[in-house]
Amino acid sequence: MSKNEEKSLEKIKVKEKFGTRFINIIKKKWLISGTKTLALVALIVAAFILTTFGMQKLDLTPIDLTSQKEYTVSDESKEKVSGIEKDVNIYLIGYDDDDPTMIIAKQYHKANEKINVEAVDIQQRTDLAQKYGIESNTSKGIIVDSGEKNKVLTANDLVSYDTSTSTSSDATEEKLTSSVLTVTSDKIPNIYLLTGYSNKAISGTMNYLNLFLENEIMKTENLDILSKGSVPNDCNTLVITTPEKDFEDVVANEIIKYINNGGNILWLNASYGTENNLPNVNKVLAMYGVDPFSTGYILETDTNKMLSGAPYMILPNVESSDVTSKTSSILLVEATKINLQSEDKLKELKVESEDLLTASDKSFFRKDIRSNSTSKIEGDESGKFTVGAQLTKTIKDDVKSKLIIYGDNYFVSDNTISQNSQTPLISAYDNKDLVLNSIDYLAEREEKITIRKTKDDVTTYTATEQETLIIQIIIFAVPVVIIVAGIVVWQFRRRKK
Repeated sequence: MSKNEEKSLEKIKVKEKFGTRFINIIKKKWLISGTKTLALVALIVAAFILTTFGMQKLDLTPIDLTSQKEYTVSDESKEKVSGIEKDVNIYLIGYDDDDPTMIIAKQYHKANEKINVEAVDIQQRTDLAQKYGIESNTSKGIIVDSGEKNKVLTANDLVSYDTSTSTSSDATEEKLTSSVLTVTSDKIPNIYLLTGYSNKAISGTMNYLNLFLENEIMKTENLDILSKGSVPNDCNTLVITTPEKDFEDVVANEIIKYINNGGNILWLNASYGTENNLPNVNKVLAMYGVDPFSTGYILETDTNKMLSGAPYMILPNVESSDVTSKTSSILLVEATKINLQSEDKLKELKVESEDLLTASDKSFFRKDIRSNSTSKIEGDESGKFTVGAQLTKTIKDDVKSKLIIYGDNYFVSDNTISQNSQTPLISAYDNKDLVLNSIDYLAEREEKITIRKTKDDVTTYTATEQETLIIQIIIFAVPVVIIVAGIVVWQFRRRKK
């Protein structure tokens, strides 16, 4: 045996002797006396209380044993918020201190003491209710506030659900980090909404979108180019919805000038029921290599790619891109196809194209809109149609203009899915995320962050009344029984003496 091994054995023997000696002292000098036994119990209880109190004071982050680290804020988020110098308040409405959302939120304060986190009873904080328009019956919600800027998150905003795989993703960290960065950012994107050419304007049938944009800390304003004279220089994104009459020459020229200066456009175009003579509208689209929209709409035959019994309400394929990285399922209504020019023509125009949404290869384009048939008829066009695309046009080496275009604008409207539904289309599936992410991308929001954690391995368990009773007995009754048993044994030994 080596000297090192001998030393190790000696250390082990010393530890064993010390442990045995300590236990014997407890048995002989403490447990033999009833008074000392009670003192020992009191000492243990006091140590437990002090330890618990100390742990609460330290406010240590609970150990996260989940595979996706769902209750641990990532280093990326901590790094992004650590440099914030403005005071930020995160008010959590309806959350307890032990709630997972609260556990995550508290870590932001540890990353930066400028970020204050507080659990709030909205019925007690009428000042917050009035300031943010929060109703007293609100179950759960989060307010992120910094000075004059604030953002309100609902419980639904914190979870993303993928219908294609039946899995949910936890977006709590993503939303909190994004919200903190948004309300502390000095740059507020200006979004201009073109008016005067469509009855599907955002100010009319897209009020929810307007509210969501404001909640994203974006400044929105209607734009009448005829009266304004031009597209404002501070326009970060110009939104155009389904022109139903042609642009005047001056309007088309001003939009083209905006494009040549590197301006970005979000174009939402519903299907047309009749032929439209829109040469100036098409002139603007041609800048990006987009041909005129065709009369008609897309019908789906794949039952997995449409709502039940509604082949005109399609669930397109979501292609991989920066814009769609946060979305998985989109619902479009009577979408039209986007007609892109040939690759050679796009190359000539210095345009790069990228599909965002595509209809399945089992879909078809209905040209005769008078037909009520849901099956393919003569004249219908088969194919895998593009219904969402991103086009980037190089103006000069350092100047580029982006167009994100969708063959539908109902999907972001206030219209409901059905007459019996109260859910607006923009809140269905990931529709809201897609349109907001598109504008974020075009407006070049640098503070956006994507940190989604899958919840596949998490099971929510609720104890039954019987199981709850058993747990309470273990927590409360068992210690009492032990103490009583100790007193009985003490009395018995005392009488025996």
